[in-house]
Amino acid sequence: MKNLADYIRSIPDFPKPGILFRDITSLIENGEGFRQTIDELTAKAEALGPIDIIAAPEARGFVFGAPVAARLGAGLVLMRKKGKLPGKTVSEQYQLEYGTDEIHIHEDSVRPGQRVLVIDDLLATGGTIDGCCRLIESRGGVVVGVGFVIELVDLGGREKLAGRDVFSLITFPGH
Repeated sequence: MKNLADYIRSIPDFPKPGILFRDITSLIENGEGFRQTIDELTAKAEALGPIDIIAAPEARGFVFGAPVAARLGAGLVLMRKKGKLPGKTVSEQYQLEYGTDEIHIHEDSVRPGQRVLVIDDLLATGGTIDGCCRLIESRGGVVVGVGFVIELVDLGGREKLAGRDVFSLITFPGH
């Protein structure tokens, strides 16, 4: 079993000078690395007890959330930007470093009492995932955990999610 961090390509000065971008495409393009990632996410999910729904924010969360949901026999809730879902939606605004955004789900995607695991590719400052968790909870869902492939530990995302069961498979400095 290889260290998952070995599959991650680091690209300096992307998307702007001074940023060291941690690229997951090199991980998901490698069959062995991708399978190992899904195995590890699934094992972490199983340790949380029964999961009714995986909630995954677009777009990279879909890549990891869907196979974990399939392995667990859980549903998958796609969390999307405004205007991307048909039908009636509910939303939650959240803070970004440079402003606000909002995330949407169908109004009937999460029912009261359902046990929900949120999965995304990367934890940085935590604003998006905090918004996702608040949206799930506003519908009566119980967020039993929040999982990531990569966590940029110096950017404070874990603190933004304080009180939640947070796990990540790979950690890097945030710069």
